Formats: sequence, structure tokens, C-alpha cells
Amino acid sequence: MSNQSVTEPAPTRGGRRYRDMAISLIVLLIPLAAFVAIFRLRGGEDVVVVDPATAVAQAQSASAFPVAPPQGLDEAWRPVSAVFQPKEQGATLRIGYLTPAGAGVQLIESSEPVDPLLIRELGDQVRPLGVVTVGARTWDHYEVRGGERALVAEEPGRTLIVVGAADVAELEYLAAAVT
Repeated sequence: MSNQSVTEPAPTRGGRRYRDMAISLIVLLIPLAAFVAIFRLRGGEDVVVVDPATAVAQAQSASAFPVAPPQGLDEAWRPVSAVFQPKEQGATLRIGYLTPAGAGVQLIESSEPVDPLLIRELGDQVRPLGVVTVGARTWDHYEVRGGERALVAEEPGRTLIVVGAADVAELEYLAAAVT
């Protein structure tokens, strides 16, 4: 045997080539694209409209406060949520809408004490913007959390709040529909 040393070949790169990585990504993206397409075709992004009549009826039957559901809203105002919550210290009716411009707005009617209600619903970063008269009601106008706006009307036995990311004209339109 000779005393020669055998040189081993240099190790090859163990990583994958770019072509292999591209193929792997394509294999992953094709099922994802198919899933998204099926989701969209089946209406996955459509707005689910609800009927607020049940929550309004619950609030009216509880006689917690005089309930004033909106009347005469244009069909472009789509109700997307409605819930009535009775509590020991009062009750609250919430109806959420998607406005014709696509903004989210909520109508809140409550017999709960005003101060905790306003803090819970509007947050603690409330900035008064003045007073607005809509129909026969005077509403306090506020800028609230995240740049949203709110209209608040305090009446004996209840507080009305219209709050959302809509412009003031849409908030006033909803406020005017509250009879």
C-alpha cells in the first residue's frame, strides 16, 4: 500500500436551487389561489344583512325605555347587526349599519346612566365639536376614538348615540331617522 493520501471531492452545496424554490412556491400558491377564488365566487365578501326587528321588539317588550327605531332609511342603509342587552342598571339597544358610502355606523339607545355609557361607547378620548340640530333634537357632536364621529342626544329616560366612521351628513341622516 502506498502512503498517498486520497483527496476527497469538495462537498457540493446542500441547499436547493432557485428553480426548486420557485416550484415549491408555485405548488403552495396554486391551492391558495383556488381557495380565494372559491371564497369570492361563493359570496364570501358579501355583506350579511340582518333584520333588526327582533332586537327592537325585545327592547320594546322590556319597556326599559321608549325605543325609537329608525324610520324611513333608504335601502342603501344595510343593517349588519342588532342586539338588545338588558342589565341591572338599564338596557341598551344597538343596531349597526353599513352606510351607502360603505362606512360603519352604530345607533345606540340606552337607559343606562349617561356617564359610564358614554365612556364605554365613545372611549375616554372624546373631543367636543359643538352642537347639531337634527329635526326637533339637539345633538352634541364629538370626535371619538380612531377619528370616528359621534352624535349624542340625552333625553329623560334614555340616551341616543349615533357613532361611526361615516361623514357627518350620514350620521345626521341616521339621527333624523330616529323618531
